[in-house]
Amino acid sequence: MPNEPLVLDADGTLLRTDMLLEGVLKGLGTDPRGVFGALRLLPDRAAFKAEIARIAPLRVDLLPVNQEVLEVALAARAEGREVVLASASDRALVEPLARQFGIDTVFASGDGVNLKGSAKAAALVEAYGKGGFYYAGDARADHKVWAHAAGAVVVGDPGGARAMLEAQGKPVRGVEGGWSPRALFKAIRPHQWVKNVLLFLPMLAAHAFELPIALLVLAGIAAFSCAASSIYIVNDLLDLEADRLHETKHRRPFAAGTVPIPVGMATSVALGLAALVIGASLGPAMLGVVALYMALSLAYSMRLKRMRWVDVATLAALYTLRVVAGAAASGVEASIFMLIFIFPVFLTLGCVKRLTELARAETDDRLPGRGYGRADRGDLVNVAGLGMVGALVIFFLYSWSDQALALYPDQWIMWIALVPIAAWLYRMIRLGYWGRMDYDPIVFALRDKRGIGFLLIALALMFYSAGLWTAWWAALTAG
Repeated sequence: MPNEPLVLDADGTLLRTDMLLEGVLKGLGTDPRGVFGALRLLPDRAAFKAEIARIAPLRVDLLPVNQEVLEVALAARAEGREVVLASASDRALVEPLARQFGIDTVFASGDGVNLKGSAKAAALVEAYGKGGFYYAGDARADHKVWAHAAGAVVVGDPGGARAMLEAQGKPVRGVEGGWSPRALFKAIRPHQWVKNVLLFLPMLAAHAFELPIALLVLAGIAAFSCAASSIYIVNDLLDLEADRLHETKHRRPFAAGTVPIPVGMATSVALGLAALVIGASLGPAMLGVVALYMALSLAYSMRLKRMRWVDVATLAALYTLRVVAGAAASGVEASIFMLIFIFPVFLTLGCVKRLTELARAETDDRLPGRGYGRADRGDLVNVAGLGMVGALVIFFLYSWSDQALALYPDQWIMWIALVPIAAWLYRMIRLGYWGRMDYDPIVFALRDKRGIGFLLIALALMFYSAGLWTAWWAALTAG
């Protein structure tokens, strides 16, 4: 049984994340100027890490832990061996992390020294002597430390470290590392792509039921799906601490550490580029809409979602942009009345989203990463109600427009359609107030059978007002 100290690396070994990257991402959400200012220090890695730690101090108690490595450390301690934490992260982060696990001895970056690779190896050899310690690491840079260690704990297999160390006759304990494509697929939230059916609205409203138009809309949906997934990843990366404090979001892949931050960043860039390429293939107008959607979504992720009322207005604008995208992709004109009607509907649903979160909150504190507390529920209901009334009034006014009279000759049936629309909106507000729906009201609405029933009734009445049922029946019987 070995009696040498067990030295643990932090980032990627004891932790399933990287504290420097976490700090940079947190800083981008809370102090972007500070982060960009810190870039001038990059040639001095130790100074850069110290500045990021100052700008964006982390809740180290929330960071995801590699349980297998922790179990190895606890077993070593039970054997009477000293457990040491040696990390290239800044001392301001490493010391509180060590205290969390009852570790007394810490080696970390600071005082102008970036404790990585050769520098870490030199510090440990000076403290314990060559071959006087076991080392647990996960990266190629750790090869320089393992070269002086008596034994190794290897997370993953960086650069074939396990076979190399075993060939040297050193005892090696392997710990599973890496990540799964399934976890990354979860991170891009494919279930959210269903929201992009909103791109079909201009086509439906104009009764343009041609296959070529539908195919163009499907291409637009693909562009928006890539764009949305790209921003979802950015949002998750900027919101790591808030997600870890949330009752369900703490299981998201980046918050839980099941997908590395660099993989998420690369995937986000790839998806964003794919969205722009598809948008460009559909024409300059669609490219502009996709770019605007991504820019506004990025602003929402970095700042706007933390601003009361601005956040729900931004959410409504993002949903409205999907309708604009449907028109841009298909070439079908979107009525100004439709856009004015859609915005208050989504303003209502944005308020419903916050109401749901507040109803499920366990305390009266403000929501993590948001500007709302339970005291705001009344105001949110009022704004949601105003959005509902505004949408119904605009729909009624639309029924008198020249376009509506041309498309929907039986005007009185359009007025009847207001009833199921009002019932649906009222249901959403009521369920949101009591927290009886998904955190995303659009996703919930597309699975809610009763709500779907209300929407189908409204759509059927509008088709009847347009005379489409009669025309379709005549075409069917004639065939």
